[in-house]
Amino acid sequence: MRIRRERPDDHAAIRALTEAAFGGPLEATVVDRLRAEADPVLSLVADEGRALVGHVMFSPATLPGHPGLGLMALGPMAVAPREQGKGVGSALVRAGLDACRTLGRGAVVLVGHPGYYPRFGFVPGARFGLASEFDTPPETFMVLELEPGHLRTAAGTVRFHEAFRGG
Repeated sequence: MRIRRERPDDHAAIRALTEAAFGGPLEATVVDRLRAEADPVLSLVADEGRALVGHVMFSPATLPGHPGLGLMALGPMAVAPREQGKGVGSALVRAGLDACRTLGRGAVVLVGHPGYYPRFGFVPGARFGLASEFDTPPETFMVLELEPGHLRTAAGTVRFHEAFRGG
């Protein structure tokens, strides 16, 4: 398996993979919109030669009142159902976090499973005085500082890209 940046000829396969992983088109539409509207956007695939088996996207997030904060949001992430539990998602997350560091981003936020993401160093956003704009259980909104101390003066409600709100 090789992790690489997506290419234009991957778009249809990423859409099919995302729909299969999530059981419908909603998250695939978010991916398409992020690709078209967000800047910067980081989109990585797990490629097994003949087929894509995973995909992850990172897009900008903001904290009102803190325009210089370098936040990226992780998600959506999709792994082919037959490949789940084999380390594909972990490889995608690690490669994406490394790429976000290379882009000079200071922290990554996400709404996700609290039993999965702490293995990468994510902690509840409340530890930094941060909350998600979405009405989700607080333990599902998590943050990882890529640059220690980056969130030292940050507090408030994190805003994800408009693509996540469907508007």
